[in-house]
Amino acid sequence: MSDGRATTPVQPPTKHQLALMIWLCVFPTLTVINLALGDWLKTFSPVLRTFVLATIAVPIVIYGLMPYLHRLRVRLITTTAGGA
Repeated sequence: MSDGRATTPVQPPTKHQLALMIWLCVFPTLTVINLALGDWLKTFSPVLRTFVLATIAVPIVIYGLMPYLHRLRVRLITTTAGGA
């Protein structure tokens, strides 16, 4: 079933890489949510506004965007390592 090539597993991201990946997901997500719901959100108190934003943004980031960025990171690392 294998093609005979030895594969070295890619290490998990460092804390700095992970911080960058999270920022790359969180900032645009919060920006889009604020632009889409800004008029509605401004009627809420800051605590309730933050709760609503976090309730919407966290699942988008964790289940939608972060898996994509992890796969992209692995592809970049294996392409760079394979081409060197």
